[in-house]
Amino acid sequence: MTRKMDNTTRYERMRERYMNGDLDRRSFLGLIGAAGLAYGVQTPFAKYANAQSVSQVRFDGWGGVVSEAFREHAFDPYTAATGINVVDGTFGGPDEYISRIKASQEGEYNIAHLSGVFDYARYHNLGFSSELNEDNIPNLKYVIPKLVDVFRKVTDGKLSCVPYDYGTTGLAYNRKYISDDEMKEKGAKILIDETHKGKIAGWGDWRTRIWFASLQTGQDPNGATDMEAVWDAIRAHRDLSLKYWGSGAELMSLLAEEEIHVTEAWSGRIFALQEQGHDIGYMDPPNGYGWQECLFVIKGSPMEACEELLNFMLDPATSIAVAEGQNYPPALDPTKVDLGAKIPTLPAFDPTGTLENLTFADPAYWNKNEQEWTKTFGRVQKGY
Repeated sequence: MTRKMDNTTRYERMRERYMNGDLDRRSFLGLIGAAGLAYGVQTPFAKYANAQSVSQVRFDGWGGVVSEAFREHAFDPYTAATGINVVDGTFGGPDEYISRIKASQEGEYNIAHLSGVFDYARYHNLGFSSELNEDNIPNLKYVIPKLVDVFRKVTDGKLSCVPYDYGTTGLAYNRKYISDDEMKEKGAKILIDETHKGKIAGWGDWRTRIWFASLQTGQDPNGATDMEAVWDAIRAHRDLSLKYWGSGAELMSLLAEEEIHVTEAWSGRIFALQEQGHDIGYMDPPNGYGWQECLFVIKGSPMEACEELLNFMLDPATSIAVAEGQNYPPALDPTKVDLGAKIPTLPAFDPTGTLENLTFADPAYWNKNEQEWTKTFGRVQKGY
């Protein structure tokens, strides 16, 4: 008991030094891990998971630079601190992953890096939600309130997830072939511009295709009234495109190798390309696709171990390190936490913490139409 209390005190002192700026983030995370190993994995993080004798937690996410950031800055330090292994898998899209969950045994999958409140609502409506004990996640207090509240509305005031990051799906273009002025002039319509036939691409996700087709036809992406025009725009994009990409890694490769000149794209992936020296421009058109991602705990998971991992990942030291690694702003409230120098330079970052400048998908609208639209998109994708 004394050893555990001593180690808890050490952790609190280290954390206070970090929050005061006396200890850099890398040193803080390293000391957490060292403390866990030196004290027989009796850190304050491990008190719940050890009681359950949990040896591992499974986490599924988007792969590429995002998974690399989670592994380096969150999972490895967490494992060092607790002795609990994080097994991470990847998926290319939400529909693919939910099919896996439906076919799995309860408890086989634990935490998923979901995108959008509509996915959260969909998982809840299918009976996959859990109920988090928020007392075990005190770092939730640092999160932007707006990002938390939208999830509570879906699950009657409770939470089955914690918000973790946000970003936009905007327009990425190679400046060698497309100027900033051309992008400003054409906006989303550049994706159906015959001038760039064969050098256009897009994500093969029905929601993204409908969102951008709504913009291309001058309609509200959260309330299109002329769906025939939307499907025609999707067909036009399909016929002009080199291909639909299926992952962030493929998106980055297509742009970096100049196989394509323009596509809609995820903001953080484009920032990563820019960091690598590629002259790729990025623009969010009016009513561009804003999204937030959450860490969703699936029904049947070891709850206390999962809550422990979520709390660790929401710690400002961990969350900021992951955000800098994956190039998406964290869900942390910038009015409560100093986010450092890099995060304010990321696409979509909102220094006010209100996110009023982003347009998010209306979960009721999208989930209401999911069944009909996925079938139609499937036919259109095949050439009909």
